[in-house]
This record gives sequence, structure tokens and C-alpha cells, in this order.
Amino acid sequence: MQKDFAETLIRWQKQFGRHQLPWQTEDPYSRWVSEVMLQQTQVVTVTAYFKRFMERFPTVRALAEAREDDVMALWAGLGYYSRARNLHRAAKMLVDQYGGFFPTTRTEWEALPGIGRSTAAAIVAFSFGRKETILDGNVKRVLARYFAIEHSLEGARATRDLWTLAESLLPDHDIESYVQGLMDLGATVCTRNPSCTVCPFCQSCKANQLGRQNALPVAKTKKTRPEKEATFFLLWTGDCFFVEKRVDKGVWQGLYCLPQVDGVVDELSAEQFWRQKGASVQNARKLSPVVHDFSHYRLHLYPIALKLRNESALPSGLWVKASEMQHVALPMPIEALVKAFFFH
Repeated sequence: MQKDFAETLIRWQKQFGRHQLPWQTEDPYSRWVSEVMLQQTQVVTVTAYFKRFMERFPTVRALAEAREDDVMALWAGLGYYSRARNLHRAAKMLVDQYGGFFPTTRTEWEALPGIGRSTAAAIVAFSFGRKETILDGNVKRVLARYFAIEHSLEGARATRDLWTLAESLLPDHDIESYVQGLMDLGATVCTRNPSCTVCPFCQSCKANQLGRQNALPVAKTKKTRPEKEATFFLLWTGDCFFVEKRVDKGVWQGLYCLPQVDGVVDELSAEQFWRQKGASVQNARKLSPVVHDFSHYRLHLYPIALKLRNESALPSGLWVKASEMQHVALPMPIEALVKAFFFH
């Protein structure tokens, strides 16, 4: 069964798989950047970001020598910003420790920041033809259906078993087509709502034989998502607004953001707060609340716009022209909020 699985997948990928993605090259730098961007992000979203990123940082040395602010500005809107920080750190390590050359084994790649086993395996399989397999969410779904795995895929033991199964399916040839085939099948055919009639495994897939293709893999245990509230201050004058760089650990670390405080604050308290900091506040008004979902919690943003009489000298911040905000690394919901305020 294992040999048939690999041979069928390779044939299907060569005929029906994706072959025109901009990172489909043996260049390990391109593969590395794309694999990091593709972590928890769809191809359709990544493509434009990848092209812009590679134009700005065409080599690992260019990335290593870049300012973190420039890296974060190109990543803004893609989410999961620790990926960008780790990518930058790893580029510096590759230049300092490897002389700008790239490791050729999975374990060496795994030693770099932000690179797990599946990402490392993809890089060395595509760039160096190493006999390695991947195990992301798409591949887990394919395996759960093909083998009709009825138990939960969560937990360390389940993950170990899935890795063992995935490795047992590896072919001795065409490793690039095989690994790409796993990606393509899970992303285009064996999706959450599978297209079984066009699947190369429609006859051999156990879940399809049992009529269980829509029930597998077993659904994850739903967890209650914590909810947080915060007030964001849009300090503005003319066509400029004020931001602060996030230095503390958190989802927006390294980005520029509107100042904030936990909880909900009224306009009067907001005015008093900023006047005490030396800002010449003319007036304040509430803006429409915004809800933003992170992977682990939901944030309720309560923005207050405070018009200042001038660009006050405030600590640890930056005044930005609204027309030039694309050059500053802003979190996606903050960028949308500012755009709505100045341009709508």
C-alpha cells in the first residue's frame, strides 16, 4: 500500500499539481522564505508578499544586513509576526555561522530560529533532494482520510505516530514531486470539503470507501477563546498620527502600533491621560469598536481619536504621515483603523 500511495501521488502531481508558484525552485533561500510564510497562511495570500520580500531582500545577506523595521514593514498584514523576527535572526546566523551558505540536512535547519521539523524537511527535500517528508495540517488530513484514522490527531503520541506513518510512505525517487504532491493534494483536492471524484485515491481511500470523508479527521476539541478589551489612542494632527514601537514580547512585538491601555477608557479620561504626558489635546472622540481574532484570544479594540494642536514631543514614539503609512510596520487591524479614519 505504501509504494502504491507514493507512485500514485507522484503521477498525479506531475500531471495535475501546481508547477507555477514563484518559489518552486531549488534555491534554498527562496524555499526557506516561502515555507516560513506558508506556515498557517494560504498560498493565495503569501504569493504577493513573497514577491515583494524577494525583490527587497534577494539574498540571505541582504536580509541579514537589513534593519528589523524594514523586515517588519514588508511582513505587515501577513500575521504571526514572530515568523519575521525569527527569519531575520536566522539570516544573521546563516551569514555569521555558515558564511552565507545553506545547511543541507533537516537537523541543521531545525537548529535555526522559527524552523520546525516539517519546514526543515520541505526545504531540504526541494533544494537538496533529501528523503524527508512533511507533516502539516493538510498532510494530516490526507493521511487521516486515506487510512481512516478514527482517533484524535492531537497530542504528542498521535503526532509521533503520524510522523512514523508519513515516513513509511516515502519513495526512493522523485522526492520533490512527492512532497509537492502532498501539499497540492491537501490544498486543492483533499480539503476540508473534499473533492473525492477528482482525487487520485478515490478508489483506495478508506474514508471514501466507508463514506467517512466528511467526518475525518476527527474534529479538534474546541476551546473557549479568551476575550480581552483595550483602548487604543489615535493621536493625530493634520495628516499625521502617532505610533509607538512594541518592544515587549507579544503578537505585535517589533511592530509600530497606536498607544494602548487595557480596558475601556472614556474620552475625558483619555484627554487627561495625554495632557499629563505633555500632549496639547484639542478634542477627543470615540471611534467605532473593532474586533480582531488572534489564534489564542479575541481582542476588542476601543479606539479614541485625539486631535492635537501640534506634533507634541512624546516619549518613544514616531509621527507618521497617513499617506506614507505603508512604509511603517503596522498591525493589520491598526492599519485598517487608521486608513478608515483618514481616507473614508
